[in-house]
Amino acid sequence: MKRWGQQVKLAAAAGSAFVAQAALAVNDLPGGPAVNQINLHPPVTRIAADQMWLHNFMMIICLLIFVAVFGVMFYSIFKHRKSKGAVAAHFHESVKVEIAWTVVPFIIVILMALPATKVVVAMKDTTNADLTIKATGYQWKWGYDYIKGEGEGIGFLATLDPAQREMSDAGKPAGDDYLLKVDNPLVVPVNKKVRIITTANDVIHAWMVPAFGVKQDAIPGFVRDTWFKSEKIGDFYGQCAELCGKEHAYMPIHVKVVSAADYSAWVDGKKKELAAKADDPSKVWDQAALVARGEKVYAANCAVCHKPDGKGAGPIKALDGSPVVLNEDKLKQIAVLLNGQNNGAMPAWKQLSDTEIAAVITYTKNSWSNKTAQVVQPAEVLALRK
Repeated sequence: MKRWGQQVKLAAAAGSAFVAQAALAVNDLPGGPAVNQINLHPPVTRIAADQMWLHNFMMIICLLIFVAVFGVMFYSIFKHRKSKGAVAAHFHESVKVEIAWTVVPFIIVILMALPATKVVVAMKDTTNADLTIKATGYQWKWGYDYIKGEGEGIGFLATLDPAQREMSDAGKPAGDDYLLKVDNPLVVPVNKKVRIITTANDVIHAWMVPAFGVKQDAIPGFVRDTWFKSEKIGDFYGQCAELCGKEHAYMPIHVKVVSAADYSAWVDGKKKELAAKADDPSKVWDQAALVARGEKVYAANCAVCHKPDGKGAGPIKALDGSPVVLNEDKLKQIAVLLNGQNNGAMPAWKQLSDTEIAAVITYTKNSWSNKTAQVVQPAEVLALRK
């Protein structure tokens, strides 16, 4: 479950020394959850600040109504109690009372609706964005594509850091950013309007960063959008806010807000990195090179479900000894990776390059007890992709 709220649960019977030690184990995470947090997250965008103001404003109105209603009620009970000889009045209808209980609630609703409407309209105004990024939800990671503005053409996947998953599997959480650290954070410039277009590849996800005041569902086959404009440099964290499957707790969001100069430098470096990774699908690889690269692709994308030893777990089928993997018809396994199967239980991996798919298939066909000696070339993947 998510950490927003109380971060550490201390055993009631533990000694005071243990309690003190455990309390120091987790600290507030700047840009992320705080220990014993009970309020909204400190805002770093104008929208988030407006949301906090609106929240407090509504709470004040509710408190005033509470005090007024229960104050009159308790005063009436005390002042007109039977022990003092109070006798109930007998009357029917009162135009003044009926007008009052109609007009007063109407005025209260208007006082609440006007500022709320202003904030909601501002939240949906995604026009004139400096940067547009598509966030695609996958089970269980985020894919980011910079589609307009500086950095256009950059795309990558953001996955939970493997060390975080190992800590979770071992039942030994550690660090203030536990289950929030990713391998590739989303990088954006400060004081720039960033439009986020959300969609999903399999099931419903939700892109949520509390510090930005943003939460937008990502729905397969649909496009939604939201925006933020961070006024502070720093690291800000969130998580998928829709129950999207068994790995739901391992789908964090990390946004790194940097200066304009640092962002330009990041864009330049990222484009050079992507260019270096770009592979010619017509290149013919030898088996050893494909297996070596496929091992890295498998560790980053497949090992979470199928396990590092390829044995799978529960409903996740094993790749070690799998009939599809051992089949001489290589196209069957290529089709599974490109299109998925079992109604999305095995997601499609079209976001991987032809070389990455060829490498990971070659790796699974020649690892563990699978000794097929088969090699899949990128051109075979490209041909089936078309």
